[in-house]
Order: sequence, then C-alpha cells, then structure tokens
Amino acid sequence: MTDDPLATARRLHALARTGLHFSADEYDRERYREIEGIAAELLGAQLPPDLQRLRSVWECESGYVTPKVEVRGATFDASGRVLLVRERADGRWTLPGGWADVNESPSQAVEKEIAQESGYVAAAVKLAALYDRSRHGHGPTLFHSWKAFFLCEIRGGEPRLSYETDAVEFFALGALPGMSLGRSTPQQVHRMHEHWIARELPTDFD
Repeated sequence: MTDDPLATARRLHALARTGLHFSADEYDRERYREIEGIAAELLGAQLPPDLQRLRSVWECESGYVTPKVEVRGATFDASGRVLLVRERADGRWTLPGGWADVNESPSQAVEKEIAQESGYVAAAVKLAALYDRSRHGHGPTLFHSWKAFFLCEIRGGEPRLSYETDAVEFFALGALPGMSLGRSTPQQVHRMHEHWIARELPTDFD
C-alpha cells in the first residue's frame, strides 16, 4: 500500500472503473461509483481540481483500466548533440513525443511524433527504456502512464514547427535548455546518449 495520495486515488479510480465494466449488479455498481467518488475527494485534497470535471474525465475510461503509453524519440547528430523541440504549452524543451495512438505500433508512434513535432523523418532503431512515469521526477499527473524511449536515426526531412512546438534545435549535452520535466528530463537525455554510444546496452525498465 502506497502513502502517496495521488497514487492511491488513481488506484481506487482504476478499481472502480474496472468494477463498473464487469459488474451487472446495480448494488455493486453503486458501491463502485461511491469508491470513485472517494478517489476524487482524495485527489481534490491534493490538487484541488473541480471534482465534477474530474469525475467526468474519469468516467470516459471504460473497460479494464490500464496505464497510458507515451513515446519519446532520442536522436543525436554526429557531434553528439540531441534533437529537442520546444513545447508551446509551457515554453520548455523536450525530446519529441506524445501519447501513442490506437492502431499504431510503438515504432510507428514515435516516428510519427518526431515528424509532426520537428519536421524530421526518423526511424526507430532501439527501444532504450520503458519507464513508469511516477518514478522518474516528472511530477504529479492525473493518470498513471508508462514512457517508452526509443533511439531514432534521422533519414530525411528538415526542421519544421507545428501547432504543439515553436522551435526545433540540436543541443550539446552540456548546454541543455530548460526542460519540460513532465515530458522528459535532462537525466533521461544523458541516459539516452549512453544508449546511443553503446547500442548493446540492454533496455532499461522499471
């Protein structure tokens, strides 16, 4: 049992949603709705969101609740500089990436994100890490998620901005800009460079 109220609230939400999916008994369903309400109240004590809005977001989840999957692509040039994009949402930098979409393979998802956010055409060549978001300093978030980090090689394209990103640049590892920590961290960039140099390293995972 965790002493993290956010993790506890997410777990209660997942149990309640899964129970509502599988249970046909209305008395049991009422109990699961009550559990979800308790989870929202627990979260409200930590983040103070609009509880009704939170309930409406959670109620969109159906079926067996599982972690969400995010992909990030790490690409380096011949000088060892890393490709980063700047997020319009917070004005900070990150490895290109985002949520994986339905009907995409993991490699297709990260290659698409790199193209959309940076303009470069890249190919995923190695799954370098699969991390639990909550264990790597990304800060609190409503949903539990995993982050899949791929090494990717640029095969074409050119820098291009998008509705999500307003800058695309390569940075030396010793001069990284302010990072969008909810997306990727400086430590993760450095770890990806270690994988880039030594491709035989095994995939990191939690």
